[in-house]
Amino acid sequence: MKKVLTFLALSFCISSLSAQTDTVSHIIAGRSNTAEQQKKPYVILISADGFRYDYAKKYHADHLLELSSEGVRAKAMIPSFPSVTFPNHYTLVTGMYPSHHGLVGNSFYSAERNDQYSMSNKRKVTDGKWYGGTPLWVLAEQQHMLAASLFWVGSEAVIKGIRPTYYYNYTEKISMPQRIEIVLNWLKLPEETRPHFITFYLSEPDHSGHHSGPETPQTAAAVRMVDSVVYQLTQAVKTTGLPVSFVFVSDHGMTQVDTAHPIPMPKIIDADKFRTTFSSTTLALYARDKADIAPMYNALRKSAKDYKVYLKTEMPERLHYGAEDDRMNRIGDIILIPQWPRVFSDKTPGMGHHGFDPRKVKDMQATFFAWGPAFREHVKIPAFENVNVYPLITNILGLSYTEEIDGKKEILEGILKK
Repeated sequence: MKKVLTFLALSFCISSLSAQTDTVSHIIAGRSNTAEQQKKPYVILISADGFRYDYAKKYHADHLLELSSEGVRAKAMIPSFPSVTFPNHYTLVTGMYPSHHGLVGNSFYSAERNDQYSMSNKRKVTDGKWYGGTPLWVLAEQQHMLAASLFWVGSEAVIKGIRPTYYYNYTEKISMPQRIEIVLNWLKLPEETRPHFITFYLSEPDHSGHHSGPETPQTAAAVRMVDSVVYQLTQAVKTTGLPVSFVFVSDHGMTQVDTAHPIPMPKIIDADKFRTTFSSTTLALYARDKADIAPMYNALRKSAKDYKVYLKTEMPERLHYGAEDDRMNRIGDIILIPQWPRVFSDKTPGMGHHGFDPRKVKDMQATFFAWGPAFREHVKIPAFENVNVYPLITNILGLSYTEEIDGKKEILEGILKK
């Protein structure tokens, strides 16, 4: 016990270096909204990680169902490939496919940097050089509109020389009531220092879905917790009287997999010849010598069972994950993709997983709801790709962009009031 207490004390002392203990509000001094931006509306972008497209109805998220019935509800939102957390959260705020903004996985290798990115490595996560595109908070700040982030992929890094004016490093140590109070206090700031764009991230129901599976009471409870938090947030924001619109999204869905028959790392992969990044639904091989690609590819094709083997040059076009799309040269030379419901693992895998092609495995599809003064009422729309959220939000906030993105403004502009 003494050792545990010593460790906790040390962790507190170095809290600024730890994502799990840093509860400090970070504020970039000297910024303000221009007079023009002070007149603009407000948007809160909420993400509930792993909130599958059907969870709201399946698990009776009654507040979300009511809010979306008064605004806009999509049949589903289609994640980008791979349907995992970091690539898709960053796609939502850049309007670019992962192969274009550079976060091609939760972990990946960069030949240019001769280094590997990992979502679990705090130093890499906070290094803005890994991130392409222009996140919404950067775009807003560039145009002298203040932004705030209560967690989002990329928000802890300096991207294009900019962080959001107000931000917190990711931690689970801030309670839900505290998070709601933080947002409320931001919106109570004077007009010149009040953020007009806010991100609000929730790690559930992803954690519960991974641990217990998507079809369980634990995941149902996590969905209803999210439902309650969002309702409390909307009620708190309503007291400000500000024209705040809400966009509720998720990064991906969740599916039950075959836990009894995991696919082990193929033994024929030579670590001296290939670097690898390994996840349950994607195994990427990066050749140290390009001459080794063809022999390894052919060998893997011959031995493959319950997974498919692709060269980067032959990936399905619909995935936007091949050689032609790989702007930062971060996609593996050879890519192995398991066939659902099998997953890669050298031990018994967890019950729930994501990462599969969302057009082949429907459980990968995500949620999109929107409500508030910017949106038409009682609107239902078909499924759409998540790259289109970016131009939707820039449209609401009156922000301009010149960078080439993959999202198209016309896909969702019909859900906005004229």
